[in-house]
Amino acid sequence: MDELELLKKDWKKNDGQFKQVSENEIYGMLHKSSSSIVKWIFIISIIELLLGPLLGILLSSKEYNLMLERYHLKTVILIFSIINYTVILYFIYKFYTNYKRINATDSVNHLLKNIIDTRKTVKHYITYNLSMGVVLFFIVFGSQAIYEPKIVKLIHDIGGDSNKGYIIVFGIYFVITIVVMFFVWLFYRLIYGILLRRLKRNYNELQKIEY
Repeated sequence: MDELELLKKDWKKNDGQFKQVSENEIYGMLHKSSSSIVKWIFIISIIELLLGPLLGILLSSKEYNLMLERYHLKTVILIFSIINYTVILYFIYKFYTNYKRINATDSVNHLLKNIIDTRKTVKHYITYNLSMGVVLFFIVFGSQAIYEPKIVKLIHDIGGDSNKGYIIVFGIYFVITIVVMFFVWLFYRLIYGILLRRLKRNYNELQKIEY
């Protein structure tokens, strides 16, 4: 925003003689910046979508498939993946439409509204991904606790015939899930957070123009 700040300082030096011109220039810069930010959100979401199948290919092996069969997760993971990719494709579509709307915006009020909508979409996208991550972890951990002999033996050794073993093991799983999701949240905070903060800054600058 250095270029914008210089323009604003130069604008203040004048007696309002070039106010309309300066407003138009500032709006143009904010419009271009906002459009670029939303385009990057769109691009990053596509890259993130493509990483899923790529990881699937890298992880695909006889041992991996046997593990899914042993944990009775083959059908569950397939259904989970279909639902997940469908929802992510919906979010990508939303990011694309947000980008197109901002690109075509020709007024401050419309640009303000589109920035708000984009920020909401990104926050919903992050919340969805974190929620699905938690669900997936507990599906896998739950299956391990039922079908993995070593885990079953550990649960029995800890609690015998009581529920103590299940409580302790699932407590450990819960802590692991929270730690992993925290790092995922930090990743989203870093990548999308930077872009959202820039959009917020643009929004605040546009409000000064409008009001």
